Amino acid sequence: MTCRKTLSGRWPAVVAVAMLVAAAAVGTRAEQKPNRGVTNIVLVHGAWADGSSWSKVIPLLESRRYHVDAVQLPLTSQADDVGAVQRAIARVDGRLLLVAHSYGGSVMTQAGNDPKVAGLVYVAAFAPAEGESPFDLAVADPTPALQQLQQDQFGFLKLTPTGIRDDFAQDLSESEKTVLAATQGPTSIASLSAAVTTPAWRNKPSWFVIAAHDRVVAPTLQAMFAERMSATDA
Repeated sequence: MTCRKTLSGRWPAVVAVAMLVAAAAVGTRAEQKPNRGVTNIVLVHGAWADGSSWSKVIPLLESRRYHVDAVQLPLTSQADDVGAVQRAIARVDGRLLLVAHSYGGSVMTQAGNDPKVAGLVYVAAFAPAEGESPFDLAVADPTPALQQLQQDQFGFLKLTPTGIRDDFAQDLSESEKTVLAATQGPTSIASLSAAVTTPAWRNKPSWFVIAAHDRVVAPTLQAMFAERMSATDA
């Protein structure tokens, strides 16, 4: 089962994402034993961020009695990031739903092959096929955020303050933008340029949320991912 949603606007989108995740968890019950629906959700953040990116979604899911774990990616390499998700999966008692945003979708695509994963929810996320990397996909369908990346001598990228305010978090408050600019996680070029080898979406139930005004992952690219998964309108 796959479904697609197209969203814009900050708070309505937060609520809609939480509702879609809950619906996806219910939707996986067809593959479970009777009355044993998925109640565990593991959230995977994107580049230049951390697990607190899900701070407005987590309470909504917890209020629906889901057990939620937000992964903290090191953003140092694909292997390190996939390892962080795999450790989170291992900590969960029972089957789970993986949910990822932006670059986290690439990590989830690789880590989601674990048999405990009942389904995948991509939230404006990369969903590479075999041999594809987030970097190559982004360069092929560029967005304004790409022009606001600064590389340091260690091979890590950060967004400029302008990139944070205008492209990465344009719908947040000014104070939230200031905090995010100061706390953004430097993300390695190695993480972004690593290719996926075994995409989990090929054999897992998947859902996709398209952000119509995304300035980091092109909406046209998101639509291609959703189409490639044979997604249908919700």
